[in-house]
Amino acid sequence: MTILEVSTKNLVNDRLALKMALSHLETAVGSAGGFVIEEPYTNMGWTFFKLNIKPDFQMRIEEKFGDMISKYKWKNNDEKFTHFMKDYFDAKNCSVELKFVSL
Repeated sequence: MTILEVSTKNLVNDRLALKMALSHLETAVGSAGGFVIEEPYTNMGWTFFKLNIKPDFQMRIEEKFGDMISKYKWKNNDEKFTHFMKDYFDAKNCSVELKFVSL
């Protein structure tokens, strides 16, 4: 399971936008129940929470959008996937920061 740390300054709006974007992505790749959003915590004016992406969901995303993901100039696939997801969320009006935490 891939774990991304999500950070935002507007939890209510961004969390809803994130859920909607992920649901849309699930539909686009033919998946369901592919992610889990953990409870948020606050530090220094930012709110953080973990986004767990299940392996099947990630595999389907990489299959459908592999050509786009491969064009990112980061060295490893985890960084490429993280930056792809950040850009996807930005395109869906979800203004969050993402950090890869672990597999």
